[in-house]
Amino acid sequence: MLPDYGWLTWTLIIVSTYLTGVSKGGFAGGFGTLSVPLMALAIGPIEAAGLLLPLLLVMDLFAVEAWWGEHDAREVRRLVPGMALGVVAGTLLIGSLDENHVRLLLGVVSLLFVAYMIVKPGASRPIHALWAWPAGMGVGLTSFLAHAGAPPMNLYLVPRRLSKRAFIATCTVSFAAVNLMKLPPYLWLGEINLTSAWASLALVPVAWFGVRSGLWLQHRVNERLFYRLVILAMAIVGVQLIVKALS
Repeated sequence: MLPDYGWLTWTLIIVSTYLTGVSKGGFAGGFGTLSVPLMALAIGPIEAAGLLLPLLLVMDLFAVEAWWGEHDAREVRRLVPGMALGVVAGTLLIGSLDENHVRLLLGVVSLLFVAYMIVKPGASRPIHALWAWPAGMGVGLTSFLAHAGAPPMNLYLVPRRLSKRAFIATCTVSFAAVNLMKLPPYLWLGEINLTSAWASLALVPVAWFGVRSGLWLQHRVNERLFYRLVILAMAIVGVQLIVKALS
């Protein structure tokens, strides 16, 4: 049975799912970080994360199929141990956070993501591969709490100077791996239940359309303009979440 959400809530959930799919398709990668904060304006952030994870796994299937073979397998292997530790840390931490704590965290992560996208730190030379461990832990933790692993992933992979397609493919495969790691603890913690699973199933066509849109948009739309719109939306949502958490 589907959750008894109002039309505005369903609209936010559908838009969030579509944006995540577009990101998974490789267009404006990373702005899928907006999804849980956007959903959290209408439903509980933990409920939003649980609803979105099955959809992320479905999107990962579509995206990995499209990008498989172009990823840097060595970088994925370097990130996996840290991501696993981050997921364990998230599993231990989530029980001590109530919904307002999570909203506050999401708001702060949203604004940090905006700052990151504006500054876009670069490196004069590629960073050492050992940074994959702390970066992976950051990805695992933020991904577990809010499916928001893009900033720490980008902070590591951008200075590694992969080609554009290898960068997108490596992110795709790495996020597929961390999402699979998150599934058992999400089930154990009850973040995924029968009601949320029905909602996720109903949104699979939206997820598929989002991924296909992302693949199509790569060479047809001005990505810089799209990034700016997403950054603006992320800033607005981040401020709203912080205000809601503190009120």
